[in-house]
Amino acid sequence: MLVELALFVLGLAMLVFGADRAVTAAAGLALFYGVSPFFVGVTVISIGTSVPEMVTSITGAYFGAGDLVVGNIVGSETAQITLAIAIVAFITPIVAKRRNVLTYGSAMLLAMTVMLLALEDGSIGRSEGFLMMLAYVQFVYILYTNEGGAEIGEEIEGRLSPREALPWIIGGLALVVVGSQIMVTNGMEVARIVGVPEYTIGLLTGLGTTLPEIAIAGLAATRGQQGISVGSLLGSNVTDPVFSLGIGALFFEISVSNPEQVLLSASYMVLVSVAVLGLLYWRRGISRPLAVVCLLLYLPSLVI
Repeated sequence: MLVELALFVLGLAMLVFGADRAVTAAAGLALFYGVSPFFVGVTVISIGTSVPEMVTSITGAYFGAGDLVVGNIVGSETAQITLAIAIVAFITPIVAKRRNVLTYGSAMLLAMTVMLLALEDGSIGRSEGFLMMLAYVQFVYILYTNEGGAEIGEEIEGRLSPREALPWIIGGLALVVVGSQIMVTNGMEVARIVGVPEYTIGLLTGLGTTLPEIAIAGLAATRGQQGISVGSLLGSNVTDPVFSLGIGALFFEISVSNPEQVLLSASYMVLVSVAVLGLLYWRRGISRPLAVVCLLLYLPSLVI
């Protein structure tokens, strides 16, 4: 079992490192072409930091590990809206516009609701996966028409030309693909040996695949790039429930063995999301004292 556990950790490390490299390069490329920092955060970076969830979704669906796939999404979503927000706020207090919180927070809750409805019968078929991805594409299009051209003149560090960015993007994504396969296959084996349900393994894996979001949002916050920091956290929580989960279902049907457990942990995910969004809207951000509240909200997810 030690070999499988070591390979699981190795796969997770490869996945996180590859995603970090790919995301940083993709963000630099997007900024090179002068699009809005908030748009970069909600789309380019949120999609990039969700690459681990996307690849895990496809790989897990291929191996019939639906419990691990859904658990990974739920665990990642919960960690992002509580733990990631808390860590970023500890680094530097988060400042958020109420309009952005209301608009993209609503989109996030809608995406979570779509995921729950799709899983109501315990499985997500290809047609449902396609519709989930289509809904996300529509969201990005609407966002671009409203936000894509804003703040173009703002000076942002980290611009990368295509020649500088593409090797990192391709190399990072390759690490993500390989790392995801190693993590999923050995995670399933560890679960069987220990007797831990695959869904629980998925929840814990979701914490690991959230590390890119935490790293990128934290780095952006320390550089004063609040648009990218807040946008990436809210945007990733729109991306994962519909696009990351939908892309796996598009290739292979995703089924869960215990829909009741999924409903319980997913309901808590929605509950804490509403609570944190409420704090963001009410206080126009998250201060360090409120970061403690967000951190405490994450802890129950480890036992539900």
